[in-house]
Amino acid sequence: MSEITAKTPWVKNLGDVPAHLDYFEGSMFEKVQSIAEKYPNHVAFDFMGKRTTYRNFIVKVETCAKALRTIGIREGDSVTIAMPNCPQALYIFYAINLVGGIANMVHPLSSEKEIEFYINHSHSVTLITLDQFYHKIEAIRENTCLVNVVIASIRDELSAPIKAGYMLTEGRKLTKIPSDAPVIRWEKFIQLSRSCFWKYKVSRKSDDPAVILYSGGTTGTSKGIVLTNMNFNALSSQIVATNPMFRPGDRMLAAMPIFHGFGLGVCIHSMLASGGRCVLVPRFTAKSYAKLITKYRCNFIAGVPTLYEALLRLPSMEHADLSCLKGVFSGGDSLSSELKKRFDTFLFDHKASIQVREGYGMTECVTASCLTPIHMAKEGSIGLPFPDTYYKIVKPGTDEELPYGEEGEILIAGPTVMKEYFENPEETSQTLRKHRDGLVWIYSGDLGTMDSDGFVYFRGRNKRMIISSGYNIYPAQLESIIDAHEAVHMSCVIGVPDAYKMQKVKAFVMLKKGYQPTEVTKQEILAYCRKHIAKYAMPYDIEFRDKLPTTLVGKVAYRVLENEEAAAGAVNK
Repeated sequence: MSEITAKTPWVKNLGDVPAHLDYFEGSMFEKVQSIAEKYPNHVAFDFMGKRTTYRNFIVKVETCAKALRTIGIREGDSVTIAMPNCPQALYIFYAINLVGGIANMVHPLSSEKEIEFYINHSHSVTLITLDQFYHKIEAIRENTCLVNVVIASIRDELSAPIKAGYMLTEGRKLTKIPSDAPVIRWEKFIQLSRSCFWKYKVSRKSDDPAVILYSGGTTGTSKGIVLTNMNFNALSSQIVATNPMFRPGDRMLAAMPIFHGFGLGVCIHSMLASGGRCVLVPRFTAKSYAKLITKYRCNFIAGVPTLYEALLRLPSMEHADLSCLKGVFSGGDSLSSELKKRFDTFLFDHKASIQVREGYGMTECVTASCLTPIHMAKEGSIGLPFPDTYYKIVKPGTDEELPYGEEGEILIAGPTVMKEYFENPEETSQTLRKHRDGLVWIYSGDLGTMDSDGFVYFRGRNKRMIISSGYNIYPAQLESIIDAHEAVHMSCVIGVPDAYKMQKVKAFVMLKKGYQPTEVTKQEILAYCRKHIAKYAMPYDIEFRDKLPTTLVGKVAYRVLENEEAAAGAVNK
């Protein structure tokens, strides 16, 4: 690579954070293994009252790796994980890495059609999920390239007293899996490890693909983001460097999901690669989250603004002692200055000596790549770039860098930048571009500014996107699904302001001739949507229109509908 000539005005304001770091050159598993050798008796994670040490964690991962080899997983194979934050998900994630495979991370609450797409798109030969999602997988299995389906259960990782309670409550709700179902039960899967008599550890380079995460497409099709071992290992080093108060053994409340870059990169791998302790949260509720913070005396919490809004509303937090907190991070969506002030006051009133630190990032660079430093902050800013990470603001779509303070497209370069979009060279070439400064830059599609101190300010999205409870939702993707319904002539999806979710999804629909805008028709379309759209992206309402507003070139003028909804909301307040 040619000599880097990019501007770095933020370096003078980094304080104790180094501008450059040395990065581990091996795989993600090897990085965690090196930590396990250093701290074998430290707790790697807690799960519903049961703890697992680093030593035992590595043993479980190696057992799973042997089992994967036994069922035929080889170097370069894709394996889909459709699981919440639970021990089996962690074992299998690092086991896939150990045998040289690629972990294809999928939201288990995705619709059947979405899961089918993710499996086939990644060419996954094996899928691991929980018993509660079996029937969803079985419904689409014959349409996929799957050879094996491994079924785990939450109850298998519970302590005896909690397991009894689980079986009397949650366990009773599970639909029974037929005894002759074509699946491998977790217990049998683990037993298969005994049949592995050949080499199962595969040496992988830092630049080898390790993970596929998904980003909704602005054109209606999801893109698989290929991330490497280096991407995750570099992030873990950057997280620790920008948080010098971190110490091995510190607890991170891991509520952000493992299929999300924020959850997998920050809450899981950055902790396990540094000797931290993850408190796994399999199913998020604000009430359980609040309880776990105080029960485990967590040192770090990371979440989306929706989470902090919810915590402020909980009566159970009234007398909580939060003096244990060393870091509170917000990402995934813009943190309003009003919410930040309220939550900072909340932290102060509950004995915490720190404030919320806002960051920014994108799945194409795993997650955060910019964070408010400890020693200084500027109102409205998303902070300074991580070590070895570069930001610049350009005239949208070009390489023309703009002066400080001028709004343009945010570009990012650094060691966490993705390898590519999976089997999509056209999108890859549009998003990743090498400039004359010697760096490969991600074109984020987001608008922002940078001041002369290197502080970055997020100003808005150049691409059309809805963010609801921290999830990125792409209207074009939903519209292509809704338009495929036999009764729909045309649709438009927008985000409507919501006090809790920040935005919720609403669909406007023009019906074909012969179809009536009745409640029955609405429910039929919503039922169809539930089969094809993930729960978190479902429209909360459908409004029928005889005509949708259009632009001069004939496209649906979604901004007109957004303005109408905003005006209606203002009147109703």
